[in-house]
Amino acid sequence: MKCIKNKDGEIRRVLETEADQKVKSYGWTFVPKSEWKALRVKTKEKVVVEVDTNLTIEEKRLARKKKDKK
Repeated sequence: MKCIKNKDGEIRRVLETEADQKVKSYGWTFVPKSEWKALRVKTKEKVVVEVDTNLTIEEKRLARKKKDKK
C-alpha cells in the first residue's frame, strides 16, 4: 500500500500498482503515511463510568431486578 496525493490535495491509500500508474500517468505524487494518518477521522474517547462499590449485596440484587424489568 502506498499513499498518493493529487493536485487538489486529496490523499488516498492505494495498492502499489495503482499508485505507480497514477504517479506516472496522472501527475499524482507520493506522500508519507503520516500525512495520510493526520487526515483520518479520530475515534471518540471511551467514557469511564464510576461504579459505586459501597453497595450491599441486597442493594445490588435490587438494582439488577429493576434493570431486568425494563
